[in-house]
Amino acid sequence: MHAKASVDGTVIAETDNYEFVEGNVYFPPSSIKDAATILKPTDHQTFCPWKGHSSYYSINVNGKELENAAWYYPQPYEKAANIKDHVAFYKTKVLIEKD
Repeated sequence: MHAKASVDGTVIAETDNYEFVEGNVYFPPSSIKDAATILKPTDHQTFCPWKGHSSYYSINVNGKELENAAWYYPQPYEKAANIKDHVAFYKTKVLIEKD
């Protein structure tokens, strides 16, 4: 199975090894293209009762910033250990394709 994330035609993540949880594709950190340049940590956080606390990134692609458009779980609860540090993207801000 293959998954790809893109912003305005620029691929920002691509993998054959992703996790699919609650309708979201979670990309392994190694699949993020040029992560140090495009992902900027923010102070935003949310909480999920079974996954734990999530942290957020803004995405910067071709001079365009998408605020808090990606999230990950740096210390997920045990039931969500499979998505530790994997990055998910808001489908309203990033085009996600999977098969």
